[in-house]
Amino acid sequence: MFEGAYTAIVTPFDRKGQVDYGKLRELIELQVAAGIDGIVPVGTTGESPTLDFSEHKLVIETAIKAAAGRIKVIAGTGANSTSEAVELTRFAAGAGADGSLQVTPYYNKPTQEGLYRHFSMVADIGLPIVLYNIPGRCGLEIALETVFRLARHPKIAAVKEAAGSVTRVSRIAGGCDLTVLSGDDPLTLPMMIAGASGVISVAANVAPDAVAGMVHHALAGRWAEAAALHRKYFSLFEAMFLETNPIPIKAAMAMRGLIEETYRMPLCEMTPGNREKLAKTLQETLRP
Repeated sequence: MFEGAYTAIVTPFDRKGQVDYGKLRELIELQVAAGIDGIVPVGTTGESPTLDFSEHKLVIETAIKAAAGRIKVIAGTGANSTSEAVELTRFAAGAGADGSLQVTPYYNKPTQEGLYRHFSMVADIGLPIVLYNIPGRCGLEIALETVFRLARHPKIAAVKEAAGSVTRVSRIAGGCDLTVLSGDDPLTLPMMIAGASGVISVAANVAPDAVAGMVHHALAGRWAEAAALHRKYFSLFEAMFLETNPIPIKAAMAMRGLIEETYRMPLCEMTPGNREKLAKTLQETLRP
Protein backbone atom coordinates (compact mmCIF):
# COMPACT_ATOMS: atom_id res chain seq x y z
CA MET A 1 0.00 0.00 0.00
CA PHE A 2 3.01 2.30 0.31
CA GLU A 3 4.81 1.80 -2.98
CA GLY A 4 6.05 4.95 -4.72
CA ALA A 5 8.00 8.11 -3.98
CA TYR A 6 7.70 9.62 -0.51
CA THR A 7 9.43 12.76 0.71
CA ALA A 8 10.98 12.75 4.16
CA ILE A 9 9.90 16.34 4.55
CA VAL A 10 11.90 18.85 6.57
CA THR A 11 10.47 20.75 9.51
CA PRO A 12 10.95 24.42 8.55
CA PHE A 13 11.88 26.85 11.31
CA ASP A 14 11.69 30.62 11.22
CA ARG A 15 14.67 32.82 12.05
CA LYS A 16 13.84 32.60 15.74
CA GLY A 17 13.90 28.82 15.65
CA GLN A 18 10.15 28.29 15.92
CA VAL A 19 8.32 25.80 13.70
CA ASP A 20 6.99 27.64 10.64
CA TYR A 21 3.70 25.86 10.05
CA GLY A 22 2.71 28.15 7.18
CA LYS A 23 5.94 27.31 5.37
CA LEU A 24 5.34 23.62 6.02
CA ARG A 25 1.99 23.89 4.24
CA GLU A 26 3.71 25.65 1.31
CA LEU A 27 6.30 22.88 1.04
CA ILE A 28 3.59 20.23 1.01
CA GLU A 29 1.81 22.02 -1.84
CA LEU A 30 5.05 21.88 -3.85
CA GLN A 31 5.27 18.14 -3.21
CA VAL A 32 1.70 17.56 -4.34
CA ALA A 33 2.24 19.59 -7.51
CA ALA A 34 5.39 17.61 -8.35
CA GLY A 35 3.63 14.24 -8.32
CA ILE A 36 5.04 12.81 -5.10
CA ASP A 37 3.00 9.92 -3.71
CA GLY A 38 3.33 10.90 -0.07
CA ILE A 39 5.24 12.67 2.66
CA VAL A 40 6.84 11.54 5.90
CA PRO A 41 6.79 14.34 8.48
CA VAL A 42 8.79 14.28 11.72
CA GLY A 43 11.27 11.63 10.74
CA THR A 44 15.05 12.04 10.85
CA THR A 45 14.89 14.72 8.16
CA GLY A 46 12.13 16.46 10.12
CA GLU A 47 14.46 16.87 13.13
CA SER A 48 12.18 14.86 15.41
CA PRO A 49 14.75 14.65 18.25
CA THR A 50 14.52 18.40 18.91
CA LEU A 51 10.75 18.84 18.60
CA ASP A 52 8.79 18.71 21.83
CA PHE A 53 5.66 16.54 22.04
CA SER A 54 3.23 19.35 21.29
CA GLU A 55 5.26 20.47 18.25
CA HIS A 56 5.60 16.88 17.06
CA LYS A 57 1.84 16.38 17.16
CA LEU A 58 1.07 19.73 15.55
CA VAL A 59 3.48 19.08 12.67
CA ILE A 60 1.74 15.75 12.03
CA GLU A 61 -1.69 17.35 12.23
CA THR A 62 -0.66 20.22 9.94
CA ALA A 63 0.79 17.81 7.38
CA ILE A 64 -2.35 15.68 7.31
CA LYS A 65 -4.61 18.70 6.88
CA ALA A 66 -2.38 20.19 4.17
CA ALA A 67 -2.18 16.91 2.27
CA ALA A 68 -5.99 16.73 2.41
CA GLY A 69 -6.09 13.20 1.06
CA ARG A 70 -4.27 14.11 -2.15
CA ILE A 71 -1.11 12.31 -1.09
CA LYS A 72 -0.43 9.86 1.72
CA VAL A 73 1.03 10.87 5.06
CA ILE A 74 3.24 8.42 6.94
CA ALA A 75 3.79 10.08 10.31
CA GLY A 76 7.11 9.67 12.09
CA THR A 77 5.97 8.46 15.51
CA GLY A 78 8.81 6.19 16.58
CA ALA A 79 10.74 6.46 19.83
CA ASN A 80 13.17 4.54 21.99
CA SER A 81 10.40 4.35 24.60
CA THR A 82 7.53 2.07 23.62
CA SER A 83 5.02 4.12 25.62
CA GLU A 84 6.01 7.29 23.76
CA ALA A 85 5.79 5.54 20.39
CA VAL A 86 2.35 4.24 21.33
CA GLU A 87 1.14 7.69 22.42
CA LEU A 88 2.36 9.41 19.26
CA THR A 89 1.03 6.67 17.01
CA ARG A 90 -2.41 6.80 18.64
CA PHE A 91 -2.42 10.55 18.03
CA ALA A 92 -1.42 10.12 14.38
CA ALA A 93 -4.12 7.50 13.87
CA GLY A 94 -6.74 9.81 15.35
CA ALA A 95 -5.51 12.72 13.22
CA GLY A 96 -6.00 10.71 10.03
CA ALA A 97 -2.51 9.58 9.07
CA ASP A 98 -2.23 6.83 6.47
CA GLY A 99 0.60 5.11 8.28
CA SER A 100 3.37 5.43 10.84
CA LEU A 101 7.14 5.26 10.42
CA GLN A 102 8.65 3.40 13.36
CA VAL A 103 12.38 3.84 13.82
CA THR A 104 14.37 1.13 15.56
CA PRO A 105 14.60 2.08 19.25
CA TYR A 106 17.96 3.78 19.68
CA TYR A 107 20.55 4.01 22.44
CA ASN A 108 18.95 1.50 24.82
CA LYS A 109 19.67 -1.29 22.28
CA PRO A 110 16.91 -3.83 22.95
CA THR A 111 17.25 -7.48 22.05
CA GLN A 112 15.55 -8.83 18.94
CA GLU A 113 12.74 -10.13 21.18
CA GLY A 114 12.41 -6.62 22.61
CA LEU A 115 12.22 -5.18 19.09
CA TYR A 116 9.55 -7.69 18.15
CA ARG A 117 7.44 -6.82 21.19
CA HIS A 118 7.96 -3.05 20.70
CA PHE A 119 6.90 -2.98 17.05
CA SER A 120 4.05 -5.43 17.66
CA MET A 121 2.62 -3.31 20.47
CA VAL A 122 2.66 -0.22 18.25
CA ALA A 123 1.13 -2.14 15.34
CA ASP A 124 -1.67 -3.39 17.59
CA ILE A 125 -3.03 0.20 17.59
CA GLY A 126 -4.24 -0.50 14.06
CA LEU A 127 -2.39 2.10 11.99
CA PRO A 128 -0.30 0.57 9.17
CA ILE A 129 3.35 0.50 10.22
CA VAL A 130 6.54 1.08 8.23
CA LEU A 131 9.51 -0.39 10.09
CA TYR A 132 12.63 1.80 9.85
CA ASN A 133 15.95 -0.02 9.78
CA ILE A 134 18.85 2.44 10.12
CA PRO A 135 21.62 0.81 12.18
CA GLY A 136 24.09 3.63 11.55
CA ARG A 137 21.99 5.94 13.72
CA CYS A 138 20.34 3.48 16.07
CA GLY A 139 23.21 1.20 17.02
CA LEU A 140 21.49 -2.03 15.96
CA GLU A 141 19.55 -3.46 13.07
CA ILE A 142 16.26 -5.26 12.84
CA ALA A 143 17.50 -8.78 12.10
CA LEU A 144 16.04 -10.45 9.02
CA GLU A 145 14.47 -13.14 11.16
CA THR A 146 12.73 -10.43 13.19
CA VAL A 147 11.54 -8.68 10.02
CA PHE A 148 10.06 -11.97 8.75
CA ARG A 149 8.40 -12.57 12.12
CA LEU A 150 6.94 -9.05 12.20
CA ALA A 151 5.73 -9.38 8.61
CA ARG A 152 3.08 -11.79 9.86
CA HIS A 153 1.38 -8.95 11.78
CA PRO A 154 -1.54 -7.67 9.65
CA LYS A 155 -0.72 -4.01 10.35
CA ILE A 156 3.01 -4.10 9.60
CA ALA A 157 2.98 -3.12 5.95
CA ALA A 158 6.49 -2.09 4.93
CA VAL A 159 10.10 -1.57 5.91
CA LYS A 160 12.31 1.41 5.14
CA GLU A 161 15.83 0.12 4.51
CA ALA A 162 18.63 2.58 5.28
CA ALA A 163 21.39 0.10 6.03
CA GLY A 164 23.07 0.53 2.64
CA SER A 165 22.56 -3.11 1.72
CA VAL A 166 20.99 -4.12 -1.58
CA THR A 167 21.54 -7.74 -0.57
CA ARG A 168 19.33 -7.24 2.47
CA VAL A 169 16.58 -5.80 0.26
CA SER A 170 16.74 -8.90 -1.94
CA ARG A 171 16.43 -11.17 1.09
CA ILE A 172 13.44 -9.27 2.50
CA ALA A 173 11.69 -9.16 -0.87
CA GLY A 174 12.22 -12.88 -1.30
CA GLY A 175 11.39 -13.86 2.26
CA CYS A 176 8.11 -12.08 3.05
CA ASP A 177 5.37 -9.89 1.63
CA LEU A 178 6.43 -6.56 3.13
CA THR A 179 6.80 -3.57 0.82
CA VAL A 180 10.44 -2.43 0.88
CA LEU A 181 11.24 1.27 0.57
CA SER A 182 14.74 2.60 0.07
CA GLY A 183 16.03 4.91 2.76
CA ASP A 184 19.14 5.88 0.79
CA ASP A 185 18.65 8.17 -2.21
CA PRO A 186 21.80 7.01 -4.05
CA LEU A 187 20.66 3.38 -3.72
CA THR A 188 17.00 3.81 -4.66
CA LEU A 189 17.30 2.45 -8.19
CA PRO A 190 19.60 -0.48 -7.27
CA MET A 191 17.25 -1.37 -4.43
CA MET A 192 14.24 -1.24 -6.74
CA ILE A 193 16.01 -3.56 -9.17
CA ALA A 194 16.51 -5.90 -6.18
CA GLY A 195 12.85 -5.77 -5.18
CA ALA A 196 12.10 -2.49 -3.41
CA SER A 197 8.92 -0.63 -4.38
CA GLY A 198 9.96 2.97 -3.84
CA VAL A 199 11.80 5.39 -1.60
CA ILE A 200 11.44 7.67 1.38
CA SER A 201 13.64 10.39 -0.03
CA VAL A 202 15.63 13.28 1.38
CA ALA A 203 16.54 14.71 -2.04
CA ALA A 204 12.86 14.98 -2.99
CA ASN A 205 12.66 18.08 -0.80
CA VAL A 206 14.48 19.95 -3.60
CA ALA A 207 13.89 17.66 -6.59
CA PRO A 208 10.49 15.99 -6.07
CA ASP A 209 9.71 15.74 -9.77
CA ALA A 210 13.01 13.95 -10.47
CA VAL A 211 12.61 11.47 -7.61
CA ALA A 212 8.97 10.80 -8.45
CA GLY A 213 9.82 10.36 -12.12
CA MET A 214 12.64 7.90 -11.43
CA VAL A 215 10.53 5.80 -9.08
CA HIS A 216 7.47 5.80 -11.30
CA HIS A 217 9.51 4.81 -14.36
CA ALA A 218 11.02 1.93 -12.38
CA LEU A 219 7.63 0.76 -11.09
CA ALA A 220 6.35 0.74 -14.67
CA GLY A 221 9.33 -1.28 -15.88
CA ARG A 222 10.82 1.63 -17.82
CA TRP A 223 14.29 0.89 -16.53
CA ALA A 224 16.22 2.90 -19.13
CA GLU A 225 14.30 6.07 -18.29
CA ALA A 226 14.72 5.41 -14.56
CA ALA A 227 18.46 4.84 -15.02
CA ALA A 228 18.82 8.08 -16.96
CA LEU A 229 17.31 10.05 -14.08
CA HIS A 230 19.43 8.13 -11.56
CA ARG A 231 22.60 9.11 -13.41
CA LYS A 232 21.51 12.72 -13.88
CA TYR A 233 20.74 13.29 -10.20
CA PHE A 234 23.18 10.89 -8.55
CA SER A 235 25.57 13.66 -7.49
CA LEU A 236 22.64 15.48 -5.85
CA PHE A 237 21.60 12.29 -4.06
CA GLU A 238 25.12 11.88 -2.71
CA ALA A 239 25.40 15.56 -1.73
CA MET A 240 22.47 15.16 0.65
CA PHE A 241 24.83 13.26 2.92
CA LEU A 242 27.93 15.47 2.79
CA GLU A 243 27.18 16.07 6.46
CA THR A 244 24.62 14.72 8.89
CA ASN A 245 21.08 14.72 7.52
CA PRO A 246 19.16 17.10 7.51
CA ILE A 247 21.93 19.71 7.45
CA PRO A 248 22.69 19.50 3.69
CA ILE A 249 19.07 19.35 2.57
CA LYS A 250 18.09 22.36 4.67
CA ALA A 251 21.10 24.25 3.31
CA ALA A 252 20.12 23.28 -0.25
CA MET A 253 16.54 24.36 0.29
CA ALA A 254 17.69 27.69 1.68
CA MET A 255 19.95 28.18 -1.35
CA ARG A 256 16.86 27.60 -3.51
CA GLY A 257 14.85 30.13 -1.51
CA LEU A 258 12.46 27.53 -0.11
CA ILE A 259 13.11 27.91 3.63
CA GLU A 260 15.16 29.77 6.20
CA GLU A 261 18.38 27.92 6.97
CA THR A 262 17.62 27.36 10.63
CA TYR A 263 18.49 24.31 12.68
CA ARG A 264 18.06 23.40 16.30
CA MET A 265 21.15 22.62 18.31
CA PRO A 266 23.11 20.41 18.35
CA LEU A 267 22.72 20.59 14.55
CA CYS A 268 24.42 23.59 12.98
CA GLU A 269 25.45 25.05 9.61
CA MET A 270 27.63 23.22 7.09
CA THR A 271 31.36 23.75 6.91
CA PRO A 272 32.42 26.24 4.19
CA GLY A 273 34.05 23.53 2.08
CA ASN A 274 31.00 21.28 2.04
CA ARG A 275 28.71 24.25 1.45
CA GLU A 276 30.72 25.09 -1.66
CA LYS A 277 30.46 21.49 -2.90
CA LEU A 278 26.72 21.51 -2.30
CA ALA A 279 26.18 24.81 -4.10
CA LYS A 280 28.14 23.54 -7.11
CA THR A 281 26.10 20.34 -7.21
CA LEU A 282 22.83 22.25 -7.08
CA GLN A 283 23.95 24.49 -9.89
CA GLU A 284 24.91 21.52 -12.07
CA THR A 285 21.89 19.32 -11.40
CA LEU A 286 19.00 21.74 -10.89
CA ARG A 287 19.49 24.12 -13.77
CA PRO A 288 16.27 25.83 -14.90
